[in-house]
Amino acid sequence: MRSRSSVSRARAALRAKLGEWRADQTVTADAELVLSELVTNALRVEVPGDRMIGVRIECRERGGLLRLEVSDAGEGRPVVRQPKGLDTAGRGLLIVEALAHRWGVCERQAGIGKTVWAELMAPGIVPARGEEEVAAVTVRVGQSVRAGGVWRTVRSVRSERYASGGLFVLVGLEDGPALRLQAGDVVTVRTAAAHGVDDLRTTEAWPRLTVGPVNAP
Repeated sequence: MRSRSSVSRARAALRAKLGEWRADQTVTADAELVLSELVTNALRVEVPGDRMIGVRIECRERGGLLRLEVSDAGEGRPVVRQPKGLDTAGRGLLIVEALAHRWGVCERQAGIGKTVWAELMAPGIVPARGEEEVAAVTVRVGQSVRAGGVWRTVRSVRSERYASGGLFVLVGLEDGPALRLQAGDVVTVRTAAAHGVDDLRTTEAWPRLTVGPVNAP
């Protein structure tokens, strides 16, 4: 089921994180508008009601770039439209294109569907490094997960579907049994940021906040 509060929840999470990162008002206002449009578009995708939307907020390039990602289970790719006259719909990606430094679409790294991302110039952001809480479906190889009060390195991540259609994630650890989690379960991780590793695909080099799902079934 789609939640009417999805957009407002995503914006609230973004404001909170940008407040911690000391972003100025212009960056915050532009980022809120871009994220609102991306989430709104994701909510319009025709998928079964139990499919969830994931939001990721990242800081890159030592605080000079803010990356926003919104993932959904839908097929196809969003297209920039040119609304005519007094049309009020279809302007979302025009706004994203105008405010973002760049934007694009990629396949989800875990699960089905796609991720639409946008990057905004954000000079002066001061990100804090350390632990964070993320949705299980976003856990990546090389991170450390706190399991049973102990930090363990993630060696493999595999997503599968329940017979009923829901998504679960198997997280293989360096030692100890694998974790079997629902896609939206929240886990505490440490990224590779502390070791200075910069992976542009998984973007573990700089802090991020993952909010998922923003539309609870």
